Amino acid sequence: MDNNIITEIDEGVGIITINRPESLNSLNRSMIEELTEEFIRLSDHPDVGVILLTGKGKAFVSGADISEMVDLNPIEGREMMLKGHRLMNIIENMDKPVIAAVNGFALGGGCELAMACDIRIASEKARFGQPEVKLGITPGFGGTQRLPRLVGKGMAKYLIMTGELITADEAFRIGLVERVVPPEELIGNSIKVARSIMAKAPIAVAVAKSTINNGLSLDMNSACMLEIESFTAPFSSDDKKEGMQAFLEKRPPVFQKK
Repeated sequence: MDNNIITEIDEGVGIITINRPESLNSLNRSMIEELTEEFIRLSDHPDVGVILLTGKGKAFVSGADISEMVDLNPIEGREMMLKGHRLMNIIENMDKPVIAAVNGFALGGGCELAMACDIRIASEKARFGQPEVKLGITPGFGGTQRLPRLVGKGMAKYLIMTGELITADEAFRIGLVERVVPPEELIGNSIKVARSIMAKAPIAVAVAKSTINNGLSLDMNSACMLEIESFTAPFSSDDKKEGMQAFLEKRPPVFQKK
């Protein structure tokens, strides 16, 4: 291990920091594999309720490592994209919520990595973009699919086809991020959001995440039927009994760890 990833657990919040500041935290194949392994590990960690992902230095993730990609042939390039998609899918589909604390550049694969997370909180200094067309390629880690689902088809085409970089405020305006905060408040604010989520019933949070994700690909009637089925799942849990009883007794609920 080259300490490309630093992980700490802060009272139930698993914090993953990408630690390649000398390359603006660019993603190479080994980094993608390390991140994949770490997300799998934390997804099964009994003491972790929410995962927070951030970068060290001036970048969240500046994109894929072009010095590695430049010599890849089509087969090798496809293999790298498959590894990247596996990582994004693990983040998107794991039960535990994942928060991207975007501290700086989130470009190309970095923007795609942030989009795979459930919530994006950005520093005022953050910059977002999908500049792959400037390199003669297209987004390959889900950008052509997740971006339009977040900001709409027209805006996604504009950002991808122009390769334009946008500010955190513009990212907030178009719905790419959920909150913009001063740089010095980024981690603290993100942990505060994580703790707010952790105070809720973990089974209900996991079911809500899954229902939202899976419902987006369905027509409205089918999606609402999915919601009905999902709604009934937590009814057999102790958390449902505790949450409602606590409400009636006017006290804070004490939920079980998932």
